[in-house]
Amino acid sequence: MTTTDGRRTLKSTETTLEILDLLKERDGARVTELAELLDRAPSTVHSHLATLESQEYVVKEGDIYYLGLHVLELGDYVQNRKEAYKMAKSYTEQLAEETECRAVFVVEENGRGVYLHTYSGKHAVWRYSTVGKRFYLHQTAAGKALLSQLSADRVDDIVDQWGLPQKTENTITDRGRLLDELDEIRERGYSVNREEQLDGVKAVGVPVTGPNDEVLGAFSVASPANRLTGEWFTEELPNVVLGVANEFELEYSLS
Repeated sequence: MTTTDGRRTLKSTETTLEILDLLKERDGARVTELAELLDRAPSTVHSHLATLESQEYVVKEGDIYYLGLHVLELGDYVQNRKEAYKMAKSYTEQLAEETECRAVFVVEENGRGVYLHTYSGKHAVWRYSTVGKRFYLHQTAAGKALLSQLSADRVDDIVDQWGLPQKTENTITDRGRLLDELDEIRERGYSVNREEQLDGVKAVGVPVTGPNDEVLGAFSVASPANRLTGEWFTEELPNVVLGVANEFELEYSLS
């Protein structure tokens, strides 16, 4: 097969990866179920599963296949592959404890955001931001913070690739409006999410960069909208996140 950018891919490898994704999404599945979902012969699906099982990427319990713990090893490696990734964990926890919100550290990969670290504070009732989950950058505070640090050409490429899909009635769906907001974020140093990804949830995000202006990621804190009001949302909370982000950047520059 050939991708839209001209790269050749192997269909068999794509099928294997699709199986792994389905096992995660469905919390396990039978051969017949996977075959139907993938429109493949059960014998073909069974061969893929047998290969994955032999390498400990899946396990079989009765007639149901699940992801194996070997996948966890890969995830741990990814979370700690870069020094910034490792450092961000403790700062994410610090943010959650200081703000009592749901705190996350996210990075950009292939034009979308990925939750790398998450931690829940005392009043964090929201569990949408799970580690590894991908999201559209324009819908979140952390995502907009990341976009604000990218070049204009890169932002255009991302919007061209993924569009500006609407999640709630507050989601930014106009390119011009998004670009205007990114200018505001650069000027004040932080971004806000006013129920743009989930109804009833607000957030504040701050980008973090390295000594050579390398975009390392972004921190964000989210909480029910009724807790993020007044000066707490517009001044105090942003200052807390900015402070933690500055501490992170300082430690990273000295590492």
